[in-house]
Amino acid sequence: RDADGRYAVGLRLLELSALAPRGLGLREIAFPYLDDLHQTTRGNVHLAVRDGVEVVYIETMRVRMRHPISSRVGDRWPMHVSGTGLVLLAYGDPDLQERVLNGPLEKFTEMTVTDPRELRRKLAQIRRTGVAVARGQITLPDLVVAVPVHGPDGEVIAAISVVVEAERARPRELAAALKQVARAITRSLSARSASGAESGVG
Repeated sequence: RDADGRYAVGLRLLELSALAPRGLGLREIAFPYLDDLHQTTRGNVHLAVRDGVEVVYIETMRVRMRHPISSRVGDRWPMHVSGTGLVLLAYGDPDLQERVLNGPLEKFTEMTVTDPRELRRKLAQIRRTGVAVARGQITLPDLVVAVPVHGPDGEVIAAISVVVEAERARPRELAAALKQVARAITRSLSARSASGAESGVG
């Protein structure tokens, strides 16, 4: 709490959040790959996990954009509007999908998809291709491409995305770069898991 009586996240809370299983280990492993992706694409890069029916950024790397959006560690978005959220929803269980699609679907722009039928088609396409591509869902001039990150057991544990201005976007190239990074993160997670198992660390 500051001198004006306003509350802000303190260092202790950030430390505690970093100790969460989906936080510290995943962020540490993913960081160098995300940094390379950030340098290559010059877009906003996000690493996100699901919390309930929301997606939460656990790592972000930002660039200056003409129409900036909130893109900080700890930011939360409805799953149906963000690229990472769509990926995690597509690979989520049917009960989760029904909860999201039958619940209130907030509209951020005129292009935000809020029709459950259209969202179901989009989720099916994401499962087929392994890529989410969405334009203008939160800010009209921007396009996001996102892919899943798999854990050592093959389960989707997170998603990564790149947000760029739509007029300069090359979705196929972004998707290829994202998939390469996701595979590298998965390999590193698997290597750490195997190392822990061999040393007897739970």
